[in-house]
Amino acid sequence: MRHSLAVFLLLTLSACSLLDPLPDGSAPTTQQSAEEIYGLAKIELNDGNYDQAVRLYESLQSRYPYGRYAQQALLEVAYANYRQGEAEAAVSAADRFIKQYPNNPHVDYAYYVKGLANFNGEMGILKSLGGQDPTERDPKATQASFMAFKELVQRYPNSKYAEDAKIRMRYLINALAQYELHVARYYLRRGAQIAAINRAEGILAQYPDSPATREALEIMVQGYDELGMTTLRDDSKRILALNGASPQQPIRAQKSWWQFWK
Repeated sequence: MRHSLAVFLLLTLSACSLLDPLPDGSAPTTQQSAEEIYGLAKIELNDGNYDQAVRLYESLQSRYPYGRYAQQALLEVAYANYRQGEAEAAVSAADRFIKQYPNNPHVDYAYYVKGLANFNGEMGILKSLGGQDPTERDPKATQASFMAFKELVQRYPNSKYAEDAKIRMRYLINALAQYELHVARYYLRRGAQIAAINRAEGILAQYPDSPATREALEIMVQGYDELGMTTLRDDSKRILALNGASPQQPIRAQKSWWQFWK
C-alpha cells in the first residue's frame, strides 16, 4: 500500500512537471516514457478530468508518435472529447485514428465514438424547434451519427458495439422522420400545401418503417384536400385505411430504411 501511494505521488508530481510551463514560458523538457505519460492521462480520464487527459494524450503523441501508446492515446482523445461535449474534436480524432490505423483491433470503437459524438446533439434538433421555422434547422449531426453507426455495423458486424449501434440507428431514423414531419406541418400551416405534400412523400420514401409515415399520409390527405385534388386525396385516404388506425403502426413500403441508406 505504501509503495503504491509513493508511485501515485510520483506520477502526480510528474504530471505537474509535464503540463506546467517553465518560468520563462517555454514548454517543459521532461523525460517521461510513453507508458508513464499514458498512465498519467489514464488517471485523469478515469477521474473525469477530460481536458487534462487530452493535454496529456496529445503530449504523448507529440513526444512518441509511434507505437501502441500513441495509437491508444489518439483513440482516447476522441473519447475524452466526446465526454466533454466537444463533438467536432471527437469526430476529428476518431477520423484520424481510422485513417492512420485502419487495421487496429479497436478501430470499430472509433466508428462507435464518431456516432456517439453526434448522437447526443441530435435531440436539440427537435427540442429547439419551438416556434421557429424548422426548415432553418440542420439535421446534419443526426445524419452523420447514423452513417457512423451504419459503417460500424456493416464493417464490423461482430463488434461488441454493433448491437447498440443498431438500436441507436433505429432511434435516429425516427428522429429524422420526426424532423421532416415538423417541416411538413410548418409548410401546411402556412398554406404551402405542395411543399408539405413533398415532405410527406419524402417520409414515405425514405423512412417507410417509421411511425411518422401515418402522420405523413394524414398531411398528404389534408394538403390534397385543400388543393381540391380529390383523386389524390382519396388515394391517400385508402392507403391510410388499408394500414389500420393505430398511430404507432408504420406504413409498410417496398423499400426499408436499411436499403435506403445503403
